[in-house]
Amino acid sequence: MAESETEQQNQEEHLDVLTKTGQKTGVSKPRGDVHRDGDYHRAVHVWIFSESTQELLLQRRADCKDSWPRQWDISSAGHISAGDSSLISARRELHEELGVILPKDAFELIFIFLQECVINDGKYINNEYNDVYLVTTIAPIPLEAFTLQESEVSAVKYIPFEEYKNLLAKEDPEYVPYDVNGQYGQLFDIISTRTEGDLRLGKRFQRYSVGSEGDPKVLRCFVLKFKAIEPLFRRYKVNMETQSLALQKQLSRYACISLGAELTGLTDRDKEALALLVKAGTIIDDIFHLQAWYSNPTLRDWLKEHAEISHVDKLKWMYYRINKSPWSCLDENEAFLTTADSAVKLLPAATKPITGWRGLEYRTAFPMQKPPGANFYPPDMDKMEFELWKDSLAEDKKQDATGFFSVVKRHNETNLDTVLSDSTAGSIDQFPRLAHDLYTVPYSQEYKHFLAKAAELLHRAGDLTSSPSLKRLLHSKANAFISNDYYDSDIAWMELDSKLDVTIGPYETYEDALFGYKATFEAFIGVRDDKATNQVKLFGNHLQDLEQNLPMDNAYKSQDIIAAPIRVIQLIYNSGDVKGPQTVAFNLPNDETIVKDRGTSMVMLKNVSEAKFKHILQPIAEVCISKEQQDCVDFDSFFTHTICHECCHGIGPHSITLPTGEKSTVRLELQELHSALEEAKADIVGLWALKFLIGQDLLPKTLTKSMYVSFLAGCFRSVRFGLEEAHGKGQALQFNWLFEKGAFVLHPDETFSVNFSKVDSEVESLSREILTIQAKGDKKSAKALLDKYCKMSQPLKAALEKLEKIQVPVDIAPTFPIADEISHIYK
Repeated sequence: MAESETEQQNQEEHLDVLTKTGQKTGVSKPRGDVHRDGDYHRAVHVWIFSESTQELLLQRRADCKDSWPRQWDISSAGHISAGDSSLISARRELHEELGVILPKDAFELIFIFLQECVINDGKYINNEYNDVYLVTTIAPIPLEAFTLQESEVSAVKYIPFEEYKNLLAKEDPEYVPYDVNGQYGQLFDIISTRTEGDLRLGKRFQRYSVGSEGDPKVLRCFVLKFKAIEPLFRRYKVNMETQSLALQKQLSRYACISLGAELTGLTDRDKEALALLVKAGTIIDDIFHLQAWYSNPTLRDWLKEHAEISHVDKLKWMYYRINKSPWSCLDENEAFLTTADSAVKLLPAATKPITGWRGLEYRTAFPMQKPPGANFYPPDMDKMEFELWKDSLAEDKKQDATGFFSVVKRHNETNLDTVLSDSTAGSIDQFPRLAHDLYTVPYSQEYKHFLAKAAELLHRAGDLTSSPSLKRLLHSKANAFISNDYYDSDIAWMELDSKLDVTIGPYETYEDALFGYKATFEAFIGVRDDKATNQVKLFGNHLQDLEQNLPMDNAYKSQDIIAAPIRVIQLIYNSGDVKGPQTVAFNLPNDETIVKDRGTSMVMLKNVSEAKFKHILQPIAEVCISKEQQDCVDFDSFFTHTICHECCHGIGPHSITLPTGEKSTVRLELQELHSALEEAKADIVGLWALKFLIGQDLLPKTLTKSMYVSFLAGCFRSVRFGLEEAHGKGQALQFNWLFEKGAFVLHPDETFSVNFSKVDSEVESLSREILTIQAKGDKKSAKALLDKYCKMSQPLKAALEKLEKIQVPVDIAPTFPIADEISHIYK
């Protein structure tokens, strides 16, 4: 139903032709031919909804339209032209048809609607996939504020949505027909506050299930849409009491722990440098909020500003601070906020000015489903579009596209923003059409405003410190923020030998669930524990021995593994990508070039490990481990395996040769599966490595049983992070494998134990499986392994239900009084 009469360069608009299931065929045709031949294609529907009056904006279609002339219809709509994207088309159509200029954070994709109909005596066949967007304004836009496109729109009006729904149900001839009892009824369910919405949806789903028996693809398509949209129905119906109770329960899963450390080894100048580093860390936090989602900083500021209004507003802010986004890390990234919680923005110049009207106020939209590409890629980009673009690039540009330190953007979005922000810029049609719409922007440019400030603070801190290696790190990292070249600064980080220990910059790629390419910013600041650091040198010094004895084909083993330095610190501050469950250690850098040249370095957060063991692992063991083996769970075993886990990130396949002879990396080949499989590898190979070192008399034999039982208890700890999180996925894979093979045993009293006669061989068998998949870059086998074992099996469910009953915390939420005190002293 959505169409545009606009011609580009005197040529009829071309549309991408789709398959019946909505996939691009690679063919484009003129719009008239598409509707003549009944080709499937894409369009956008944009509905403007006034929250305060519960009204929808309708437009009356112009007399000259070739379909449904003079009838009332969607607020704004249009085809997605060949090569264009959905969100750009939605923004452009709203501007062209109604003269409304809105940023992308005003548009919420609520569902996809397939319309199949024939009109005009069979001359106009409409097989159209419509991306349906909702724009929520606080109050109605004055009708005189609109600038109507005469060739498309003859009038606009607001109408109560229930009245409009009734008119459609009666098939009123003045309104373009939509089946409100069919798929399009979702629009009214979503904006309705009435409790029978879910019931109506359920009945409609049953009807579609029955009506689609002959075409399983159609049924599957609708089921997928139902699952994706279902959270939208819940969010408009949550009352404050219900939301308050839910947030309190979610917050109770985190034990609030104050982390401290001795600063006796730091000079006054070191402490002054520390205050500057904490200040830089707050900037790193700002960058990460933006990396998570483009409207996330606005939501953060809104929640903070309103936190004292009510008890529930305070709870929202507290839980948001833990997750650093509206999606709960411990609930498979399900949204814990509703549309009513979204930030309100005022745009004085969104339409033509009206005397006495201050401008358009709207609610910023965030998707209920966490975007897999975070804010690293355009929100409406799919993997196919990325791969086609990447394959068209020269090798150096291809490395930029898949590299750690760049974001991917659209030319059309940049051009549209230019046109909409500058009335003298002309039309978007003046910009040349490119074969591919995507391009990269380096972090140094994308986050220039933040990184310039952070670099200045690092330079100042570097000038203050007396440690040569810390001075080198801080100055080189500041330079990297500006140049986007992190090689030298990462080498400086690996060679750091300072009482004040600093990790700052873009490192981990977990947030990029689309490909696992892009790195998020993070900061960890601590004081080195010299005694513990000296005790763990054994592990870093034996990496080559471990590599040569790994349970995989010798052809895959590296001959030049470099000893990994290990630093144990007491954490006094962190920021950036430290949301949700807290890490106890990290092995960096992840850049395969540096790993190949210089290896990796490890940092262990001892006070974090101690807090997790005391408040989480010990209570878990008391409930889930058989009484005969509970004494085997101890901190030394837990901490030692954590060390070995991090060491094992540095061994095994990284840079690989594919069966075709092509050079690549495990990360590039496994893409979004890499993080989960790598965490599973480090865990399970870490167990194998401990057993190997015990066999070499480098570790005491008394560790054998305790390391396995402590690991078993740790499985229940990590799985509680959720199966959308890499560590949780990896842990589920390991537990289910070892349980299936009989290495873990479930007893009638629902406690677990380790079968010591089987565990050695099964740990080795899983290690071999994962290492071989990585070495071959075999994404198909990686997916099969994760699909089979990465699930919430019945034994895991039983254990987690017991822990839920006694309310064992899932993780800790640290506070940093030392950092607060130092920052206050050295303002």
